Amino acid sequence: MCHYCGCREIPLIKEFIAEHESVTDAAGAALRALDDGDRGVVGELVARMERELVAHWRGEEQGLFAVMSADPEYADYIDALVREHRELGAFLREIDLTRDEDVVRLREAVAELHHHIAKEEDGLFPASLTALTGDEWDRSMRAWREAHPA
Repeated sequence: MCHYCGCREIPLIKEFIAEHESVTDAAGAALRALDDGDRGVVGELVARMERELVAHWRGEEQGLFAVMSADPEYADYIDALVREHRELGAFLREIDLTRDEDVVRLREAVAELHHHIAKEEDGLFPASLTALTGDEWDRSMRAWREAHPA
């Protein structure tokens, strides 16, 4: 995880990282509950992950991603991130913890989520420091606020 560029001091990036941490905390707890055989807790944690990710992704995609993808240099990278959002979202909505293959897939999905987050925190977020104007930061922050009305 990058700590050298200063992007973690940007309020919007701080919010994204806090959301990443919350979701990965829930994911880790879900895997521990799986190991303990407590599928009910796993289901609750997966539902929490899905709820948090929906708002998080909306904030990213309608704000920072929309602004940065206007630059061809970042468009393909962001398109791949959005595809990963869709794939994980579909899986989390449809997971059936009574199916062994879904339990295996959950473990894989958590590993993929960590990799996905690294692509954002170590790649896209640092790049945003030099790519965005003040107006684009404002637009990105407005989109995040709209995705988190509470």
